[in-house]
Amino acid sequence: MKKLLLLFTVLLISTTNILGQTGTTVDLKKLDEYYAKMAKDWDIPSVSIGIVKDGKLVFSGSYGIKEQGKNEKPDENTLYAIASNSKTFTATIIGMLVQEGKLNWDDKVKKHLPYFALYDPWVSNEVTIRDILSHRVGLGTFSGDVIWYKANLTSEEIIKRIKHLPKTHDFRSGFGYSNVMYITAGEIIKKVTGKSWGENVKERILDPLGMDRTITSYKKLDSKKNYATPHGRVNDKNIPIDWVDWEEIGAMGGLISSVKDVSKWMIFNLNHGRIDKDTLLTKNTRNMIWTPHNNYRVDHTSKNDFNKHFSGYGLGWGLSDYQGRLSVAHTGGFDGMITAVTLIPDENLGVVVLTNGMKSPIRAATYHALDQFLGTTSIDWSAKLLKKANNNGKKDTRISKRKEKRELNTKPSVAPTKIAGDYRSDIYGKIKISLEKDQLRMKFEHTPDLSATLRHWHHDVWEIVWDKKHAWFSFGTVKFNTDNNLNVKSMDFDVPNDDIFFEELKPYRISE
Repeated sequence: MKKLLLLFTVLLISTTNILGQTGTTVDLKKLDEYYAKMAKDWDIPSVSIGIVKDGKLVFSGSYGIKEQGKNEKPDENTLYAIASNSKTFTATIIGMLVQEGKLNWDDKVKKHLPYFALYDPWVSNEVTIRDILSHRVGLGTFSGDVIWYKANLTSEEIIKRIKHLPKTHDFRSGFGYSNVMYITAGEIIKKVTGKSWGENVKERILDPLGMDRTITSYKKLDSKKNYATPHGRVNDKNIPIDWVDWEEIGAMGGLISSVKDVSKWMIFNLNHGRIDKDTLLTKNTRNMIWTPHNNYRVDHTSKNDFNKHFSGYGLGWGLSDYQGRLSVAHTGGFDGMITAVTLIPDENLGVVVLTNGMKSPIRAATYHALDQFLGTTSIDWSAKLLKKANNNGKKDTRISKRKEKRELNTKPSVAPTKIAGDYRSDIYGKIKISLEKDQLRMKFEHTPDLSATLRHWHHDVWEIVWDKKHAWFSFGTVKFNTDNNLNVKSMDFDVPNDDIFFEELKPYRISE
């Protein structure tokens, strides 16, 4: 028995086998060995995986170390930021408020937040709670994240800036994954209940489910102990980075949890909102949340690895079919932590994967578990998706191409003294450029962590040398635009990445 315990990282059963789908036996020893190799192959600092089946946590495996350069190992209680998996909790709280008669799914957002506005007055008046929870208001994916990212703004201050964001498609005609709309949902919850999103999630979900290690603020980590450290990735190496405060914007991604606690959340959802004899979600609420409200196109002319026929977004959950069975899932991305939660309701099966690195095998770990428990033909997902991730990294030449196009031995058309001054972004606020010890410095009014030194790149373009390392972006430049008399009027950002869109800022000069 001692030998078995050493072989397994953590197994919550007394046998090495367990029944999956009818006629399927899952060898948990092999599953554990697969994940151990996967974690090493992906060079992820740590990964913690949990699998629930028929109302129990039947497998829990943790691999690697909680922080690069240290030896402390994770376990089922190790805390990770689950980021956008928190959206499923937000939609559930809204559902509870609908059950209580305090909200309606089709309430206009303006009914509860009169100051709410988007790119068009008519659209602003028509947007409903269902619209903001299903990403169909017309904004682009991640549009506006540059407003709240590492900022000290309140939720209301963030929401009041959304009106300056451009639309990318017509209202209710497409999908644009919107964190700022979930921040809006959190503020509606606060307005209706008189309590913060964090207070609501604790009282309504965490406490009833016994999720006693789950928290809504990184400031509580030291009191909870046993938590993983986020890691960025620089030159193919994992670099420990600081935790970021997402408490104010918790409704879009603020929960910090563990495999053991998330397993309770999965079991609760697989039981359709019931805890023992207590029904927290009605049938109507469960069905509303798990109904596709925004559909994605699936290519029906060719086969895919999942035998997928539909894909869409419900209210806080992504919906599709996996090998002929309904899949209810979400992922989360926090600075230095990537996570995934996947449910297969027909089989009373759920998988949670928590990681603390930017090159993360969340999908490989999930698909492998599903294939083992469903008895479907198994692909070596780790090998396949790792190859794809490595190839995608090589194909991303945005930064290298910019560096290749740099023209050496050029000079700016205006002196640094004329560049210094205050600039304003309508969606954000003030950005100050100052001259300190013959160097240009850039400071963001609401985001001290984005401070940087500007180093001449070429012509009127300056490289942004960030004071701190960031998970989602690294290299970037800013171009100062002048009028015909060489007066600096505005600046354009170019920070190549897939998440934080600095080009949306469009700052213009307001003072010298």
